[in-house]
Amino acid sequence: MRLPERRPASPRSRRPFRAALALLVLLFLAAGCGYGSRAPGAAAAPAVGTGPPLSADEVSVGYFANVTHATALAGVHKGWFTRELGGTRLRTQVFNGGPSALEALNAGAVDIAWMGPSPAVNGYLRSEGRGLRIVSGAASGGVALVVDGDTTVRGTDVRGLRIATPEAGNTQDVALLHWIREQGWEVDPHTGRGDVTVVRQSSKEIPTSFRRGTIDGAWVPQPVAAQLVAAGGRVLVDESDLWDGGAFVTALVVVSPSFLADHPDVVEAVLRGSVRANAWLKSRPAEGKAAVNDAIESVTGRPLEPGVLDAAWRHVRLTDDPLAATLAEEADRAGRLGLLGTRRADLAGIFDLRLLNRVLAQRGEPAVDDAGLGVAATPTT
Repeated sequence: MRLPERRPASPRSRRPFRAALALLVLLFLAAGCGYGSRAPGAAAAPAVGTGPPLSADEVSVGYFANVTHATALAGVHKGWFTRELGGTRLRTQVFNGGPSALEALNAGAVDIAWMGPSPAVNGYLRSEGRGLRIVSGAASGGVALVVDGDTTVRGTDVRGLRIATPEAGNTQDVALLHWIREQGWEVDPHTGRGDVTVVRQSSKEIPTSFRRGTIDGAWVPQPVAAQLVAAGGRVLVDESDLWDGGAFVTALVVVSPSFLADHPDVVEAVLRGSVRANAWLKSRPAEGKAAVNDAIESVTGRPLEPGVLDAAWRHVRLTDDPLAATLAEEADRAGRLGLLGTRRADLAGIFDLRLLNRVLAQRGEPAVDDAGLGVAATPTT
């Protein structure tokens, strides 16, 4: 079979020790260290609502400036979290990738974080179940393989091309490697070499590399996929088309187990804010998009172009459901690819959805399922 033609490159808070450790980690991450990820900026000044504090004086929350993290962006920007937290101060930190958010969670620099399924699974398995709990879903979908519109590709045959993913072993990297294997092609999951060259770059570098022609495409989340389309790309594969019913988890809410045990009321308050934010974003999409773009501008210094935002918004589905069965499938894929090392993908206990289901019940909404991977059903108090 003839390989695709490649076009030539063209220009185109709680204790003193923990606080000190948290500060060191944030400085480390802001310097661009640790898994190659870089936080867009320093932690924001704390925000506080009205009323007495809950069981913790403050809570630190981390998230990304991505459309798939619209819940957190809107929750902070519109004040949903501070309203629910009352006198408990809210600190926020914005990250560029799941591994750096996971580092911060492990070090106590953040208590709660929005992240993708692969870092959550890796963090849980590496810590033998002690590192985190998933307490809610946040988003489904919003991931695509985009290739240069000038590159000749027969069907979906991308052999011989250079396809980028945000990080080695991250959620999109696993999805691309799995898809490549499903086509019957060979790529070394660790080096990225094979029938397709998998290039690992940060999400903010990928659009520049695409415009310069140093990569031929990328398997990326929104809004990066929409940015590549705006730069002359075309969607070759929408990952939603590869899942039954089109739903698969792309963003989750995770928490430090010790913080969850010590301050369940604070975690529940953040989850109330998250559920309220999702409900508002879905009921008022025009206002929601504007609020999310304002939040992105406030943390990155630059809003998304209207066309890019609209395209990204169409492909992301906000949801409180963590779609637990799809997380288990994604973990199984990573294991089959050899990306989990010698660890088995045993995710028993990774979910604790009791607080989320209590919040949903208070709103008259149905409970969500943990696919048999939840903690024991003893109520959290």
